[in-house]
Amino acid sequence: MATSIRIASPLRLLGPVAQHAVLSRHFFRVWGLDHQRRDSLFVNMLRLRAICPFSWRLFQFRTCSCKPLISQMITCTDEEQVFDLIEKNKTILSEKQVECAFNILWQFQNQKTSFLKNVECIRDHPQFLTLHNVATSQKEFVNDDTLVNVLYITQQCATVTHDLVAALVTEAWRRLERFDINVLSKFSSCLVYQHLYFSPLMGKIADIVHRNLETIEDLRSLSVLMVSISSLISQRFQEQLVHKTEHLFDTTDSSQVNVARRIVQFLRNTKYSYYPLLERCNKVFLHNMNHLDLDSISKILSLYHSLQFHSFEFIKMANKRLTEMIPLFDHPDGFVKLFVALGPMAGPEEKKQLKSTLLLMSEKLTSQQALAVMGAMEEMESRNSHLIKKIASILYKHLDTYKPIELLKITQALIFLHFQSKELFVKLRELLLSYLKISVIPSEISILVYTLSILPSPHLDEVGISRIEAVLPQCDLNDLNGFATSVLRWIHYDHTYLDNTTGKQLKLLQKLDHYGLQRLQKCNSLNLLQEELKSLKGDWFAESLLEETVATLQRLMDEINYKNVAEISSFISRTNYLSTLLLDRIASVVIQQIEKIHPLVVPGIITPFSGLNYDPPQSDEFFRICIQYLNSYLSELDPLMLVFLGYSLATLGYFPEDLLKAIFNIKFLAKMDSQLKFLCSSLNMRVQFRLMELNRAVCLECPEYQVPWFHDRFCQQQYKDISSVTGTQQRIYEMLAEVLGGTNRVRASVLTPYYHRIDFECILDKRKKALPYGSHNITLGKLPETNGESNTQITGSRLPPGAERIALEFLDSRAFCRNIPHLKGKSALKKRQLEILGYHVIQIPHFEWNSMALSTKEARMDYLRERIFGEGKS
Repeated sequence: MATSIRIASPLRLLGPVAQHAVLSRHFFRVWGLDHQRRDSLFVNMLRLRAICPFSWRLFQFRTCSCKPLISQMITCTDEEQVFDLIEKNKTILSEKQVECAFNILWQFQNQKTSFLKNVECIRDHPQFLTLHNVATSQKEFVNDDTLVNVLYITQQCATVTHDLVAALVTEAWRRLERFDINVLSKFSSCLVYQHLYFSPLMGKIADIVHRNLETIEDLRSLSVLMVSISSLISQRFQEQLVHKTEHLFDTTDSSQVNVARRIVQFLRNTKYSYYPLLERCNKVFLHNMNHLDLDSISKILSLYHSLQFHSFEFIKMANKRLTEMIPLFDHPDGFVKLFVALGPMAGPEEKKQLKSTLLLMSEKLTSQQALAVMGAMEEMESRNSHLIKKIASILYKHLDTYKPIELLKITQALIFLHFQSKELFVKLRELLLSYLKISVIPSEISILVYTLSILPSPHLDEVGISRIEAVLPQCDLNDLNGFATSVLRWIHYDHTYLDNTTGKQLKLLQKLDHYGLQRLQKCNSLNLLQEELKSLKGDWFAESLLEETVATLQRLMDEINYKNVAEISSFISRTNYLSTLLLDRIASVVIQQIEKIHPLVVPGIITPFSGLNYDPPQSDEFFRICIQYLNSYLSELDPLMLVFLGYSLATLGYFPEDLLKAIFNIKFLAKMDSQLKFLCSSLNMRVQFRLMELNRAVCLECPEYQVPWFHDRFCQQQYKDISSVTGTQQRIYEMLAEVLGGTNRVRASVLTPYYHRIDFECILDKRKKALPYGSHNITLGKLPETNGESNTQITGSRLPPGAERIALEFLDSRAFCRNIPHLKGKSALKKRQLEILGYHVIQIPHFEWNSMALSTKEARMDYLRERIFGEGKS
């Protein structure tokens, strides 16, 4: 049968209709039909062909040609063999054969390392055009899966045949409603490849997913769709997707790293740090660490950084795996990615090796590679001047190719790394100004203006100011804050500029105030407001908008719930603004909904209460519930978080025994030490100080726990030089000496037992007379002597009966809440502990010391006498 209908070579020269006629008559003759019946049936079949050409084409070719050709393609070992088969059979290619050819060519690409070179080999081959033409002509006849596969592989091969892509996308759009979930997901990724994130077609896909979400059971396909439509979804739809993902997660093979990575990418795209999902994805990554390649680890680290999700277990394992990869990369393509991923968390030796290797290949870096390296060096706090200069020279060479946001990153990194080059900064300024003249997007203009303001000798002409004014009505709070910060920086650093344009500067600041207040007053959604407040900081916001922002939050505080309570708490902590209404609402929400709040965010919720030294009306219940809830998760929380939690609770006077037992043991401290090396120097020191302060608090306030004091050496190292004394401190010292009866009756910059530093110390006898220190007096700014290694006992002779030590503390604005003279937690804790050490503590607030009432020396002397002796005059 096969031989009876095979097309002979001469027949190929005939047209399609003639071919059909010859084949049909031959077919009828074989089946014994007479002439009249043959002609009648032949006419009917021609009519059928006109109505359904696809079915006729299947009859014409597939029976004898499709399978053998596909079988031959499958046995090919390289691209040339595939293209040879295409050339030999180009006149009879079916849609399945075209799809098979595309698939096999793409498989060859995935198996090779020199990706770009091989893509060009395919793209530029003459027979690739044949595939392109056949795919275009047959697009209406192929099935859904084949259509999208051809589109996907065509794009992945970086083909420049835009007409084919457009034709396939149009055909896919026509069939969109009938696509199954797998085909729909692959098609959505094709649209992402074309950057069609906000297109009507992507919106249609989002609508299809929304309507069919309940019936979707394939998490792999759903994860692809979630990433694709993430720019278009509402918050409610986002939550539905997250809950569906949680439901399906248990059905996913734990080795599906790509599914977990896409879920994390979706959370990053939607700026949603949903910890239950993040933790489950993190477990997948940890389970498969030995199989993760450089690209996967690099992407995961970047996503975690964006989400501010910290997994030290992942960092530790990733560090080990990446370190093992150092000898494997000798080309910039791979090594730069390794440098960026490993550099910030590498040890000293590994960092040295990375920098020296990068220096050798620095001449081969592309513009984007140089940008990535400079960002990593900033994060590494690098001081390798030779490497910095090399990378800066590459940046300079490609400077005009960078986008505004990239120019900002370059400027910030160069300034942080103390790089100086007048030529480079001049060119940077010229580029930024040229972008500013043509930009119409508020956020981009804000970036450009801010970048100009951080350059040496910041200056902006009237054209730049007019560009700012033009977009103010469209700006959100972040844009307005960026503009205001920039204007204030110009005023501060460029006095010449200030002299010439004072009026315009002030008018611009007034307009920024107006639009900022207007935006706050019109705000009617807490979730939208908190999104804009996440990264707000700076003097302008604090002085111009903070009070109105808190008023807006109080107006909307009924919307505070378990989902956003952590963000509101974070805002209060950052601003140091004591709003009892907001804190009371936060405490109430936590008490009612603690089971819905993830344990990782609870320490952050406690922080504003600790920092601002505030007890809500239900304080005992609030803190008891928080402590009990966290007790179940102590083994799951990172050591750093436990240390900060312990310090926050200690500041408030709470010392949970289970928490302290979890912290003060050898295993915990060893684990914490292993994590400290992965932190930047500033955070590393902050963690060590918090552990020291917690250790001190437990020793002083809970001696029954028998926790040893083990920070003597650390404190001696930190306080080995306390000689810096301001002019104000010197003048106060002289006044105190006069009030107390001599310099030998007052000590300055004193370190107490357990290393509290107090401004001034004196001793009064039972008649309120100051006692001299004698030969043991410590002069201003000198480190007190200690007995041996320990500073836990009061040094010197015992006090006479009835005598007491006085600690005088001068408190600046940092010791108080921003809006009211309420003592913050840190200063209250210090006062409490100094009293335990036997001191009578006198705290002198800056707003009293600097008041008009104490504007003369005599008034201040009387003030000191009254505070020390309880009288106006000595």
